[in-house]
Amino acid sequence: MSAPLDLLVLGNAIVDLIARTDEKFLEQQGVPKGAMQLIDEDRAESLFSVMGPATIVSGGSGANTAVGAALLGAKTGFIGKVRDDELGGLFAHDLKATGVSFAVPAASEGAATARCFILVTPDGERTMNTYLGACQGLSPADVDEATVASARTVYLEGYLWDPPAAKEAFRKAAKIAHNAGNAVALTLSDAFCVGRYREEFLGLIRDGSIDILFANIGELKSLYETDDEEAALKALRDERNQRGMHLLGLVTRSAEGAMVVKGGEIRSIEASPVHEVMDTTGAGDLFAAGFLAGHARGLDNVSSARLGALAAAEVIQHIGARPQHDLVALAKARGLL
Repeated sequence: MSAPLDLLVLGNAIVDLIARTDEKFLEQQGVPKGAMQLIDEDRAESLFSVMGPATIVSGGSGANTAVGAALLGAKTGFIGKVRDDELGGLFAHDLKATGVSFAVPAASEGAATARCFILVTPDGERTMNTYLGACQGLSPADVDEATVASARTVYLEGYLWDPPAAKEAFRKAAKIAHNAGNAVALTLSDAFCVGRYREEFLGLIRDGSIDILFANIGELKSLYETDDEEAALKALRDERNQRGMHLLGLVTRSAEGAMVVKGGEIRSIEASPVHEVMDTTGAGDLFAAGFLAGHARGLDNVSSARLGALAAAEVIQHIGARPQHDLVALAKARGLL
């Protein structure tokens, strides 16, 4: 049996290349501000050749969550796929250096390691252009049963729902986790992702495959096909799976904080103070990290959500999705730990 984990994340193994830019550059490159779009390898090379100096770090939404939780003291692991190339080696080294266990063998052939070009405008908004590459090769064979069974919570990244083999890897991990008596969480990842897989995501909720749902309010409104925030929250509040059990929902609302939805109740959580928004990359990922780290420590849902809000606030005050301050020290100073 693998050593026990507080959190095991299944997600896209992506190297982030983060650069400052302006709206004119986005217009010239024909990329919609604030969105995430998929690109091919040729476009990836073209974009890299014209973008400014970049910060390069292991990324991907789920990996950001794994790192954030590890920095808050949780014992975490990651399952994702890279190629045995330079960026694949960088991803693995960077993840392990933060304390996240990562043991999935790199692919020896096929597409290059995935990368995401994150263009940050002066208002802090991030525009993502993602070449998925090798991370789409994740398969059930990469899901180690003992590792999954050892994790108190298995966290699934909605972005990885595109490749059929990755879906099967998700389903395998969820089944193993539930058979071991552990929890399964899903992040919806992106409103466009929800648009593609709305019925499948709702199916996962309603058949009991997941126990915890993370979403921002835009993703939640997309899930329930409504422009009304209150209606979307009520729909989530009223969700029950086929066993009649309520889902635990965590819904982020940017500067308006977050909502904890559980057992037919909705609790509001204030956003943590922010001096200046520099880059919103990773805000939702770090909220999930804080919540899941708090959950692993035995905190209640509201206290865990406050820890998530703190982690999200820290990461948006600088470039990149990696915390630059000691999250544990910050949490203790705020009386959250």
